[in-house]
Amino acid sequence: MRGSTRSALPRGAWPGGAWSPLWAWPCGGGVAWRAERGVAARCPPPSAAPARPGPAMPPARADYLAPWWAAWLHGLPHRGLRLQPVPAAFHPRDPEYQQSLLFFGLVSAVCLGLNLLFLTVYLICFCCCKRDQEPDAKRPRSCCVTWMAVTAGLICCTAVGIGFYGNSETNDGVYQLLYALDNANHTLTGIDTLVASTTQQLQVALEQHLEQLTEVLAARADYLQTLKFLQQLAGSIVLQLSGLPSWHGVSDDLTALAANVGYVEYYRWLSYLLFFILVLTVCLLACLGLAKRSRCLLTMMLCCGLLTLILSWCSMAVDTAAAVGTSDFCVAPDKFIMNQTESDISAEVVHYYLYCEQSLSSPFQQALTVFQRSLTTMQMQTQGLIQFALPLFPMAEKDLLGVQQLLNTSETSLHQLMALLDCRGLHKDYLDALIGICYDGVEGLLYLVLFSLLVAASFSTIVCAAPRAWRHLAGRDQDYDDIDEEDPFNPQARRIAAHHPVRGQLRSFCSYSSSLGSQSSLHPPAQTISNAPVSEYMNQAVLFGGNPRYENVPLIGRGSPPPTYSPSMRATYLSVTDEHLRPQHTEFPA
Repeated sequence: MRGSTRSALPRGAWPGGAWSPLWAWPCGGGVAWRAERGVAARCPPPSAAPARPGPAMPPARADYLAPWWAAWLHGLPHRGLRLQPVPAAFHPRDPEYQQSLLFFGLVSAVCLGLNLLFLTVYLICFCCCKRDQEPDAKRPRSCCVTWMAVTAGLICCTAVGIGFYGNSETNDGVYQLLYALDNANHTLTGIDTLVASTTQQLQVALEQHLEQLTEVLAARADYLQTLKFLQQLAGSIVLQLSGLPSWHGVSDDLTALAANVGYVEYYRWLSYLLFFILVLTVCLLACLGLAKRSRCLLTMMLCCGLLTLILSWCSMAVDTAAAVGTSDFCVAPDKFIMNQTESDISAEVVHYYLYCEQSLSSPFQQALTVFQRSLTTMQMQTQGLIQFALPLFPMAEKDLLGVQQLLNTSETSLHQLMALLDCRGLHKDYLDALIGICYDGVEGLLYLVLFSLLVAASFSTIVCAAPRAWRHLAGRDQDYDDIDEEDPFNPQARRIAAHHPVRGQLRSFCSYSSSLGSQSSLHPPAQTISNAPVSEYMNQAVLFGGNPRYENVPLIGRGSPPPTYSPSMRATYLSVTDEHLRPQHTEFPA
């Protein structure tokens, strides 16, 4: 009905002089209707005027540029498992394209194998090529282990920080995609709901009212002709609505896609969170093992470190494949969407929503125009029936008012349908989805790849430092085993002496002095450990006959003994003490 509304109206619809043929001409934005006999010309209500499609909103951005990192990842060579070139176009269901993404994951697997091979060779060389551990060489090796542990810890903490940021960015991008998909799905579902409800109202409810009016107005042929005309206009509206595309299949696909993406993203985010906790836990075990010099903690750290190293390379493989695949989509998203929807929706409609250019005309403009004009005509005809037929047939009031209410509801649905079919809403959702997944999503995946690399480097360093720390601890244990347990200056002997009377210790010294023959009858009293002044030590020296050996050896009354020493040092000390004892043998002959 692109021509004049006058040509679409039946002539002589109201014979008998009550109503003249209807004529229409423009009236502002709407249509002015006139009856030649006693009916003043009027314009339809503002709601019946043609409305501009869509609500008032700023124009959506019609262009889209993929980020540079997406273009760089898309430019990487795509190879199959047989190293044959594979097109970089995004075809997730193509087996060759799937092999190209698997190839990127296998590259990370090869790097994992090389890393484990390097660590194995290093450990074998370290165990086979043992160096002589001289006392002067212990401190440099200890410092080397310390600095390696500190460096690995700093790298690990930096990696965890980068990983947290990348995980958050990816999560934000995916949820922006889900939000856009939900909005688009709501729009498409709303279109189908409005079309279905309007069609049902015009086919069922309106048909019932027209049947009742036909029985009531059966005495007037002109009124029956008007009712038949209303039925024809309703059929025309239903025909135009049936020509609109059905979005039911697309809506189901979007719902399934959103559900799958949300499910995968939740467990991906949770898995990385647990992985971050594992990395920090292993770093804490390494610090505690080195601080407490615990072999058990170092063993646990070594096992968990190897597990974390393997997990880091595996996560890198998954992130790399996902980043490359997403970048392939982000470089040419329009082409992929048009290929996916060509069997369900016409290319003209898809192009209209993907680009939403001002120069493009809406493919639904003709159907909506016919809908609006037919609805306006039906409203005017119904208003005429209410004005002229209702005084003659009061029983028709209920059905006429019901028809008028249905037409008003259909008018509201028309404006809502115009707003939903406008390209700006769906195009904005489309751009939001692209920006979320291609900017934040891919960027976060790249940060996660960097996190995996840093974790692999830090834990490789930790695994290399673990044998050195183990050897250092073994050297310290060997030094402790070289200490004489009977040495009175040994801390262990001191702890044993704290639980036994000091009398036994003094008796041993007296028995030793009895072999010299000068102190055979000496029985010194039991001494308690106290912080006595120097004069007390002098008195105790006199008690032992002025012998310098007993004056200095036990350090009676001292709370803390001197540092421990090895048996070789003790032998040297005893030899020097014997030299001091020889002159005293002449003073006290046996």
